[in-house]
Amino acid sequence: MNERSKFQKYKYFLWLLYIPAYFICFFLLEKRKDVDFNYIHSSLDDAIPFCEFFIIPYYLWFLFIFVSVGAFILFDFEGFKKLAWFLALGMTAFLVICYVWPNALNLRPINVTRDNFCADIVRFLYKTDTPTNVFPSIHVYNTVCVEVAILRSNLRNKHKILTTFTVILSVLIILATVFLKQHSIIDVIGAFVMAFIFYLLVYLPNDIKIWRTRKGAVNA
Repeated sequence: MNERSKFQKYKYFLWLLYIPAYFICFFLLEKRKDVDFNYIHSSLDDAIPFCEFFIIPYYLWFLFIFVSVGAFILFDFEGFKKLAWFLALGMTAFLVICYVWPNALNLRPINVTRDNFCADIVRFLYKTDTPTNVFPSIHVYNTVCVEVAILRSNLRNKHKILTTFTVILSVLIILATVFLKQHSIIDVIGAFVMAFIFYLLVYLPNDIKIWRTRKGAVNA
């Protein structure tokens, strides 16, 4: 492998530097003073009950994202390159949206009175994570990105049971955001819309190219 080829391959690991850069920007966003927040609310939010047990899939999100990205780096590097773009585009758009249009929620129960281990973790979450800068939900957006990448990869056919597990976990993670009152259903919808837009940018050009190649081979 020549030096240019090495650079072309390993330059994508520079995407890992985006992670601390994102968290620094998010931290600065959270620390802004004298901000007039736009509060997000839907009548459907009021119909969704609070359930502390969803804290388990909510926190499993961190492991799911970390392990999945690592698996793509090791076993499907082409898939990782697209996934990196998919994640970074949406996370950057999220920072811009929250900077231009500060947003927040007022959905959390005043007191979590239930006495169990999951309720204790929820109380800790509420103390450490402010209900601000929530639209669109990055929890949901990143989950959708990773699951799309998994379903598009060869891993889907090689590890069907594992793929089924990731689909179930992804659904539970998304449900957790609303059952824990961490997000409004509007945040969830916004995340899906943003994922659809960036899916078209990241994956559609290559899909069209493959379709044209196959069509040309058939007509040849």
